[in-house]
Amino acid sequence: MMQAIPEGQPAIEPARLGGILTFLQTAEQLKDTLRSGRTRQGRVESTAEHSWRLCLMALVFERELEGLDMSRLLKLLVVHDLGEAISGDTPAVAQHADPHRADRERADLISLCGPLPIDLREAIVELWDDYACGRSPEAVIAKGFDKIETMMQHLVGRNDPAFDYAFNLTYGVTHTDKHPLLHQIRSIVDAETAERAGMGTGI
Repeated sequence: MMQAIPEGQPAIEPARLGGILTFLQTAEQLKDTLRSGRTRQGRVESTAEHSWRLCLMALVFERELEGLDMSRLLKLLVVHDLGEAISGDTPAVAQHADPHRADRERADLISLCGPLPIDLREAIVELWDDYACGRSPEAVIAKGFDKIETMMQHLVGRNDPAFDYAFNLTYGVTHTDKHPLLHQIRSIVDAETAERAGMGTGI
């Protein structure tokens, strides 16, 4: 049974609460941060939508990820693209030409987290750093899911006729080869991608 908060005593210190609410309102910009992917109806997807489906992936594959810290995995997926709320998303095909992207996203994340209490700010930045470096087993899965979700969206989306499906066949392979589940999912997505690209299934 939930313990009642004593009358007249706030549940959270007002300054802390104010900082958290300011952060949450600023982070709302991620809903308007658009990616290159499109939905099945042809609408451009947002980064927030991408992050949501990553969390859903973690949820439905929990049994296959026994031994991982699922709470940490979900946290990594929620925060990994938060910095894009400031400067936007860089499409996968253009990331190789943007060597400063990671530094910019980290700086934007720190700016976004500015209103937060220091403990929360440091926790979120630590999660982002883990994801960026792929240090923990959870970060390895998060990075692999990120690549696979992007590829899956390309398969289901109503894309431009000139869309380069073949690009997906090499996209993020180093990350999706790091765990058997990622590799298994990747093989299915690659086969569907090759078919969509008109290359058959002999990949």
